Amino acid sequence: MVGARAIPAAAILALVAKGAAAAPCRLALLLAIDVSSSVDQSEDALQRGGLAAALVAPDVVAAFLASDAPVALAAFEWSGRYNQAVLLDWTMIRSPADLTDAALAISRTTRSHDDYPTALGHALAHGATVLEQAPYCDAQVIDIAGDGINNEGFAPAQAYAHFPFEGVTVNGLVVLDGSDDARLLGYYQREVMRGRLAFVETARGFADYENAMQRKLLRELSVRIIGLRTGAPRGAAGPAG
Repeated sequence: MVGARAIPAAAILALVAKGAAAAPCRLALLLAIDVSSSVDQSEDALQRGGLAAALVAPDVVAAFLASDAPVALAAFEWSGRYNQAVLLDWTMIRSPADLTDAALAISRTTRSHDDYPTALGHALAHGATVLEQAPYCDAQVIDIAGDGINNEGFAPAQAYAHFPFEGVTVNGLVVLDGSDDARLLGYYQREVMRGRLAFVETARGFADYENAMQRKLLRELSVRIIGLRTGAPRGAAGPAG
């Protein structure tokens, strides 16, 4: 039996837990960059530095901080089926300093592998498991960038079928090089893009990565996405659902 003195303490703990669970967060945003063997050292530097620079671009900072409800941000790199590495653990973005710290953390990372193929389905599956560790937010978005189609392990469709993607939006950033752009863009639109308001942004080579990332972040941080988990219909935007 719970003692009389324990009741107030238990009540306080319950209220604290309830308050923590209800802490407002409008978006859990998970960024994923491709470090497969098709990405050389200079290209990786452009995308890693471009991502960090995009996070502290004035318009992007303003978009992150446009609401009192913060954004939870995390990032990882991916290549082969067993090759994913954390770049930034879940961080609540409440101030410009938070974004500066996140950008610095990402810019100081070095790629974990450079000799593995493109296991896009496994990267998506990993992203779903990372999102399970995120703070509770109104919306969940995986932002996956790459320069090639899946060529190892299971396909995106299998990831969507067997991992927890309900209510999750998946956007893509495709790096085009002019050789087979239509095929690559179509693949991301058909097989990778998923969920309400999902889209695919394009970069014209890795030199355009920073600009493309800025455009994508501004779109993802739009107020249109708020309330996705609580009130909007869910479903895939293509056959990968």
